[in-house]
Amino acid sequence: MRIVNILHKRLPLRSNIANALVNFSEHTVSLVAMVSDQVRNGRPVIGYAFDSIGRYDQEGILNGRMIPRLLKALPDALLDEAGKLSPARVLQTAMQNEKPGGHGDRAHAAAALELAAWDLIAKLDDVPAAVAIARQCGREADTRIGVYAAGGYYYPGEDVAGLRREVECHIERGFTRFKIKIGGAPLGQDLERAQTAVDTAATLGDGARVAVDANGRFDLDQAIAYGRAMSGLPLMWYEEPCDPLDYASNSELAKHYRGALATGENLFSAQDVRNLVLFGGMRPGLDIFQMDSGLSYGVTGYLRMLHEMETRGFSRRAAFPHGGQLLALHVVAGLGLGGCEVYPDIFQPLGGFGDDARVEDGHVALPSLPGFGFEGKAELWQELTALKP
Repeated sequence: MRIVNILHKRLPLRSNIANALVNFSEHTVSLVAMVSDQVRNGRPVIGYAFDSIGRYDQEGILNGRMIPRLLKALPDALLDEAGKLSPARVLQTAMQNEKPGGHGDRAHAAAALELAAWDLIAKLDDVPAAVAIARQCGREADTRIGVYAAGGYYYPGEDVAGLRREVECHIERGFTRFKIKIGGAPLGQDLERAQTAVDTAATLGDGARVAVDANGRFDLDQAIAYGRAMSGLPLMWYEEPCDPLDYASNSELAKHYRGALATGENLFSAQDVRNLVLFGGMRPGLDIFQMDSGLSYGVTGYLRMLHEMETRGFSRRAAFPHGGQLLALHVVAGLGLGGCEVYPDIFQPLGGFGDDARVEDGHVALPSLPGFGFEGKAELWQELTALKP
């Protein structure tokens, strides 16, 4: 078993939407194809993956540093003791000669390669990626995964009626939990948006069904003001109010806001998570961690993050990764995390799950296709297969 080629492609996202800080119309994603010397049905077995949605591709890091390192490596350097491809060794090799710290975009680039290795391993074993991930961790994959619909972005000219229609559409599709954006409008307007989403979701029954996400827009005083203004709303969580590395502000906000806080989407290493747990005021049994394997060195990096959480009293069921696509779904199912975000309509062709995926009472079934199941998402599969070996 050896890797004979690794290919990269830059893919633009089709999304003209914005959150409190970012417009996504210019964002791109790195697609990678890891080509093996194994043959099935007359064709080489290829592992595919991509980095996370909502940033820019890492073409320079991948083609200039990481892919050459993997292709120059001795075949045995990428294999485990049983002679199977090892995602951890793929990551280790890709990161050769990199200094500690400064994770940034290289964490995303390395994640795409590590996740491609998982897709390849699972295809060789003819199992979903979640099953391959779970086996390596000595557990069984979850077969039914809780999901929530992420959206509620700021669209040009849209009012609360448009937001209401969006939530109603998600309800019709089987979703029972939702996330919307705040911080991109004045407080009064954002409160009206949040109240509209809560009232619309309340048709499903009592309970917290809506989360709000500020995308790191606020300083501490603004975050506290929003928290006080929203204190009467039954929210699932108040997400990333302040800069993601401002642990002191997150800790202070936790003293004022009694509901759940969520953060971690923009943390890319186990060291970042350790600092969040030690200094960010996170409360076991209440607050939510949102690290994304596609941004943080893949499953190997994510396991290190979980270790930092679990050894300090936090459950992995408090982890709801940012992602919104098939990669995140399989990682959630394979590691037994709390739930998965999904982008049903946006960030195409990456957002959402397979074309035949059905949401029932806020849950989806684990896809049965081998690997991450990209073949079941026609538009994405067309882009991936354009990466010719």
